[in-house]
Amino acid sequence: MSDHRRDHSPAVRPGEDAVSAVRLSQPLTAVIDAWAEVHQLTRADAIIRLIELALAASPPPGSSETISGDSRAIEQEAIRQIEEMLDPALPADERERRVRRLTEGPPEFSERRIDLPKHER
Repeated sequence: MSDHRRDHSPAVRPGEDAVSAVRLSQPLTAVIDAWAEVHQLTRADAIIRLIELALAASPPPGSSETISGDSRAIEQEAIRQIEEMLDPALPADERERRVRRLTEGPPEFSERRIDLPKHER
């Protein structure tokens, strides 16, 4: 959508909010109206709030931040919990092998893992 109108004047005057017309299906409008009623908002305010909530819940465009930002912490917690379940009488190398197999998966599947770096052969 352009920031200018056909006559090349700005679509929004400085200091004023933009007015946007959107076409909503009847079922979607009904759901929005129900949500607005529960939250004691007008339809317009409900649409604004729902859009704000959706945008706040998703990463900004171009952001590579995903759950992988916490992947190291998640992996460490998984390792801690696995070690708690293992028999303490197992030799250290066997404990390490079991933890590695559970966190990295069987070697025959390692090439299919998208979260691990690819190793050159």
